[in-house]
Amino acid sequence: MDELLLIETVERYLRNELNDSERAKFDEIRKNNPEIDQLVVENIFFLNQMDSYGNNKKFKQSINDTVSKLIAEGFIQQNNTSPSSKIVFMWQRYKKTIAVAASIAAIVSIISASLISSFSNSKSNNITPLVEKLKEQDVKYKKLENKIDKINSTNAHRIPEKPRLESKFRATGFMIDVKNNYIITNAHVLNEATHQLIIENNKGQQFSAESVYSNILNDIAILKITDPDFVKLSPTPYSIRKSNANLGDAVFLLGYPKQEIVYSEGYISAKNGYEMDSNFCQLSTLANEGNSGSPVINKNGELVAIVSSKEANSVGVVFAIKSSNIYTVINELNKGDLKNKIKLTTNPILRKTDRVTQIKKVQDYVFMIKGN
Repeated sequence: MDELLLIETVERYLRNELNDSERAKFDEIRKNNPEIDQLVVENIFFLNQMDSYGNNKKFKQSINDTVSKLIAEGFIQQNNTSPSSKIVFMWQRYKKTIAVAASIAAIVSIISASLISSFSNSKSNNITPLVEKLKEQDVKYKKLENKIDKINSTNAHRIPEKPRLESKFRATGFMIDVKNNYIITNAHVLNEATHQLIIENNKGQQFSAESVYSNILNDIAILKITDPDFVKLSPTPYSIRKSNANLGDAVFLLGYPKQEIVYSEGYISAKNGYEMDSNFCQLSTLANEGNSGSPVINKNGELVAIVSSKEANSVGVVFAIKSSNIYTVINELNKGDLKNKIKLTTNPILRKTDRVTQIKKVQDYVFMIKGN
């Protein structure tokens, strides 16, 4: 039987496309020719493995869709992984699928070798294209096996995932210098961190930090992210206003009064703070514990103040440090022995953008401050 015709007949046989007479004849050929019978068996095994692989993928996709739906509806929380554990996470998630793929690769290799061995002595030129095509597939699957080996090797030498810090307090801070990873928060926040200090972004990733400046009088502190796993951000989308905000200016806040970033809005309700302290201004807005250190931003994308405290006996009265104090602190530090000078963004990109866009651009630069 011609080799190409044989392959085609095997495929039709497996797809039940032969009529009764043809099927009876082919069954007779299988009984009398062990090589053809083996070829049929190998093809059946291969197709069964392919079906199994497809069903496995559909099942895993169904699980992933269900988990995504539960996360979206708030029934479960997403487990965020740090950049150092992404490869391990992907291996753990897809190792069964990869194992099936590896099995298929091995099967294809066996079939390829069997076909090449069975027909390599044939002088017919018709079989050559089929053999070459099978060789190409064999090479592709061997490349897949190499990738799996690399993942295994990476997994074996991975760095253990950092333990998460369960802190006794929570506050807010925001980035002012992306080159050197400087963050501003309140000085009274640092008084609660006696042992360990970390920052957490809106994706739930935690990074170690240290204090480089703290002044209780103006309630400003500056932290530096020291964690080698922290990925530098692009320039801040907001600038810091040098002059005081105007009475009645509309502003918004982003902070962490709970375990996720929270938006609130209001306006400048008084030019001075508690007992007429000129370092502070008064806001008409809502703020809670955890909002300390939240940035106060106007419609032009200018940071005009930092939330410090709220009026204990009044609802909706919040005191915030004027942004001009930030420049005073930075000038003091840059003239001193600060190793890396602080550089601020001067051209905000939030101007003439709607509020939703402004929030999306700012939230990556606002961090939860935690400590023990």
